[in-house]
Amino acid sequence: MRTILLLLLLTFPLLCTAQHDSRWRVARSTDALCFAPAATGLVVSLVKKDYKGLLQLAEAEGASLAANYLLELCVKKDRPDGTGHHAFPSTHSTVSFTGAAFLWHRYGWQYGLPAAALSGYVAWGRCYAKKHDGWDVAAGAVIGIASGWLLSKPFAQKHNLTVAPVTYEGGGAGLYLSGTF
Repeated sequence: MRTILLLLLLTFPLLCTAQHDSRWRVARSTDALCFAPAATGLVVSLVKKDYKGLLQLAEAEGASLAANYLLELCVKKDRPDGTGHHAFPSTHSTVSFTGAAFLWHRYGWQYGLPAAALSGYVAWGRCYAKKHDGWDVAAGAVIGIASGWLLSKPFAQKHNLTVAPVTYEGGGAGLYLSGTF
């Protein structure tokens, strides 16, 4: 019995280190993989010589990031691991799901489904690594999907959508969105 207790005492720090190391690896992988759907959208647009699609991807990513950062500045929610005050919404999820929604809507499910699965991993990984909770990644996913969907063909063309950054006197900034419905 003492041998088992001694083994448990000796291995406990190793188990904690392994779990910490695992969380660190997942966090690092999500840091890189969150850009994969948008990068895929960039490459596919260039290969297909779809320059209008490339512009729509840039607008979708820009709009989603603007909305994301504006919410982060307003909400100032603490991260679960205590490393900052910018947890809501998850930027990693926003970027990833924007690219996935763009790929799905512009080029079909064959491109979108793998990107959506990867985005799901990114969202899960941010929670696993204790960088976000479920609400943070869900909000990022909603922002990303809405931006990728609304600002890609055919919806954007049908409604003549335009997105542009705006600055105000006194240092304010915002996002201009116009369209016809």
